[in-house]
Amino acid sequence: MALEIMEGSIAIAQAVRRCRPKVVAAYPITPQTHIVESLAEIVANDELDADYITVESEFSALSACVGAVASGARAYSATTSQGLALMFEVCFNMAGMRLPIVMTIANRAMGAPLSIWNDQQDSISLRDAGWLQFYAENNQEAVDLHYIGYRVAEDHRVLLPVMVCFDGFILSHTYEPVDMLGQEEVDDYLPPFVPKYRLDAAAPVSMGMYATPDYYLEFRYENDLAQKRAIDVVREAGQEFGERFGRDYSALIESYRMEDAETAIVAMGSICGTTKDAIDEMRSEGKKVGLVRIRCFRPFPAEDLRAALGHVSRIAVLDKNVSLGAGGTTARGAVGLEVRDALYGSSIPVLDYIIALGGRDVRIDDIKDVVAACEAGDGDRFFGLRTEVL
Repeated sequence: MALEIMEGSIAIAQAVRRCRPKVVAAYPITPQTHIVESLAEIVANDELDADYITVESEFSALSACVGAVASGARAYSATTSQGLALMFEVCFNMAGMRLPIVMTIANRAMGAPLSIWNDQQDSISLRDAGWLQFYAENNQEAVDLHYIGYRVAEDHRVLLPVMVCFDGFILSHTYEPVDMLGQEEVDDYLPPFVPKYRLDAAAPVSMGMYATPDYYLEFRYENDLAQKRAIDVVREAGQEFGERFGRDYSALIESYRMEDAETAIVAMGSICGTTKDAIDEMRSEGKKVGLVRIRCFRPFPAEDLRAALGHVSRIAVLDKNVSLGAGGTTARGAVGLEVRDALYGSSIPVLDYIIALGGRDVRIDDIKDVVAACEAGDGDRFFGLRTEVL
């Protein structure tokens, strides 16, 4: 292991190189571009024995990965926002065909209006596509989740694709210290891909075929079962990673100062760093506030959340997405809806705050204001609206 100061995107590219994919297919789109530019250079310099496929669109990129994985090769792609939207059909195909891959999502807002800045609407919009979804707080975690992602995706108990999501620009273009594993360490943790089934002219099989109503339901059922099995596999892979390298990812959530918390904040991604700083300030002022950070959104860690949140008086969810039209006259985001569902039957109020859409800054004082609003019972709304432009 070696500590290096690296841009997030370059660190991701170096982690992917160490995972030894045989096929890389991607289309450049801001703020993902530095990842695939770096990988193209890595392949061109013979630092990775892989085919880098130059494609005309994100749809083609993931389609090429479908063919690669179906033939038995480890594959990789990366995208964001409108590019992920263009992959929509292929995302469902990849999960439905039980083809494991890791794809990096540099989270970015969806248009229209056009925005190149960060929120999590892009990946959240595909939460029901059958992919596992991990959300990183910082670049170290983003790097490590790629190793774990391949390990889990390719496990024969799972065989599902994985999205590793990290916040565009906020992380992708930020330089941070990253402890990079050596190639031998990664090889020892991540064995070569051994497909359960693959396309082979000597032993022909068909994949992704037509399903009549007599069979389609069972395919979706099996996909859901694989998601649920993945919970234990994620824990196993994360625990072994911690035993080997000192960073434990066996938990699907992370609790921060939750021991005696009366107000809990639930969030995902880089906003959790600012939230932790705000919590430290509020603690010094006598407020009992804590954070539960969701690292794994799919499969959703409902039981873990019930255990972590069962003792609090109120919950404030920070949603960097919005489920438009949900909530009747109030506002809801996907994380808030999931937390409410996980705590069904509980008397603990769960208040949702749609925040930081389109890259809107979130400061420590904003987190304090969210907590104050939650304590007053004022939630389920867009936070920080500029009323003068409405």
